[in-house]
Amino acid sequence: MNSVFWNPSETPAELHSILETLADGYPIKKGKGELKLNFKKSTKNGTLKVRLAEESAFIEYASPAAAARALTFVFAGLEVEEKGAFKTFGIMLDCSRNAVMKVEHLKKWLRSIAMMGYNMAMLYTEDTYKLPEEAYFGYMRGAYSMDEIKEIDEYAARLGIELIPCIQTLGHLEKILRWGAYHNVKDTSSVLLVDEEKTYQLTSKMLDFWSEACRSRRIHIGMDETHDLGRGRFMDTKGYERGFEIFNRHLAKLTKLCKDKGLKPMIWSDMYFRMGNPTYNYYDKATVIPEDVKKAIPKGAELVYWDYYHEDYDFYVEWIKRHRELGKEPLMGSGAWTWVRWWYDAHKTEATVRPCVKACRDMKLGEFFVTLWGDDGAYCDFDSVLAGLCWISELAYGNEGDDKKRLEKLFKAVTGSSYAAHMIASDIQCSNGHNHNMLYDDPLMNKFFAEINIACPGTISDIRKTLESVVKGLKKYSSVKGAGDFAHASNIASVMLGKIDIYAALSKAYAKKNKKALKSIAENDIPTLVKAYKKLAESFRKQWMEHNKPFGLETMQIRFAGQIARLQETSLQIKEYLDGRLDSIAELDEELKASPSEVHLHAHYQKYALS
Repeated sequence: MNSVFWNPSETPAELHSILETLADGYPIKKGKGELKLNFKKSTKNGTLKVRLAEESAFIEYASPAAAARALTFVFAGLEVEEKGAFKTFGIMLDCSRNAVMKVEHLKKWLRSIAMMGYNMAMLYTEDTYKLPEEAYFGYMRGAYSMDEIKEIDEYAARLGIELIPCIQTLGHLEKILRWGAYHNVKDTSSVLLVDEEKTYQLTSKMLDFWSEACRSRRIHIGMDETHDLGRGRFMDTKGYERGFEIFNRHLAKLTKLCKDKGLKPMIWSDMYFRMGNPTYNYYDKATVIPEDVKKAIPKGAELVYWDYYHEDYDFYVEWIKRHRELGKEPLMGSGAWTWVRWWYDAHKTEATVRPCVKACRDMKLGEFFVTLWGDDGAYCDFDSVLAGLCWISELAYGNEGDDKKRLEKLFKAVTGSSYAAHMIASDIQCSNGHNHNMLYDDPLMNKFFAEINIACPGTISDIRKTLESVVKGLKKYSSVKGAGDFAHASNIASVMLGKIDIYAALSKAYAKKNKKALKSIAENDIPTLVKAYKKLAESFRKQWMEHNKPFGLETMQIRFAGQIARLQETSLQIKEYLDGRLDSIAELDEELKASPSEVHLHAHYQKYALS
């Protein structure tokens, strides 16, 4: 990548810190050189134009984010004329489900998303920040200190990125509420006790921390998925009360606390919709939010409409309208699929984000961000999702996102990596997103294989073919660096292949009482898969330690070690069966006789790895 040069006296002052900070990772220099950057501020909202001449790049931009994005086109050698749709275009990174990204790696991420045209970032921190005078808050969780958050905030600001705190002040607090020290503020295992004075002393401390840590006066205070709100200790002491009242009363108190501290809160909107229907489904079209509830929603609180699931443009349009009927202009929280995935899932992301962005553009929504969740252990190689963020940025700036050659050039300019390689690795999901469970499936119990054979007969052979294609396709990218470890992706696919082969061989050999085949499985196939698991555990640790604080790694190492132990147990039981010490292998005698309608493949580690 050739260097580009800029002259401070000829460059708008609002871009100086952005250019200086991007120079930490890109060849952007002050002074004279071969390719000069010429910036011109546009008065037309969203405008971005890049024209390339022999020794100059001419950039017309409407916002600092567009100017930073322009540099990607310059490095990629591409001219462009496009228009951004959103005043706020950001990401939300989950830092609460095991993985807490290192500060230095997060800075690299901030540079990358700035180059893509993003101007906002949230760090989703349930308890992963060090709250003063709260000994258990963030204990052994890799929590960010005040100094670390201030450092991140300062760096983001220099890049023109607003760092908005994203916390929880009602539910999703099971990691802190498990400690006896928080018994007095505990309603249920994950929900705070509403109306309890100590609850508001704690949440006030939370708000004080983030008010000091970040320069933004906006704060996301969460409050989503509190399904059992008021049904634990609250009900024990006060009796039943309609959830709407409890929720609005708590939000009113939090909104006042925020106002007193000069903060402007937003919350996830799902509970208003969930409580309006008997199934607690966020997206039930029959849901009814009573008028008295609508009127009681605090005026100072904004609503975030989150939706990572729908592939229907019309649904997004309808739900945006329903939010507006609540008297709120919503922020949109879409999602690039990283949760319960070992690698970024391009197929699911493209199917859901494309109609979402189109609906938001058509409905003239001003604020849009992409959530990057880590449910079930954050075992995704999160750097892989930078490919998804690159693709989504194309949509946000008015493009179709279908030009793969252009994406390859842009992604290489931002990360040095290959977009095409990421698309190959994304096929680890095999377009169904369920075979991530395969790595956790107990090799004797085979619960995942039993369920998928009922729900999707014949799918296993298709998955196997796809995984073979992934391993083959990634070979030429093994040395490509910058975003995502393709050798690690290949290790994931290889273990899945080994799991499939042992399941098929063991099922067949045991059913036919083929002692020769069983002996070969115990002495050859299982040791080979154990080696593959160890290799995967090594590559997983490598990418984890490069990107994240060490806390949370233990969860995954326990899972890998458990799989290895169970494979060794499988080998031992086969040998005992062959020696006559076991009359049968009890786990292999079990048969699942469920109907397809009873099978739900989407699951976390506990379902398939544990009995």
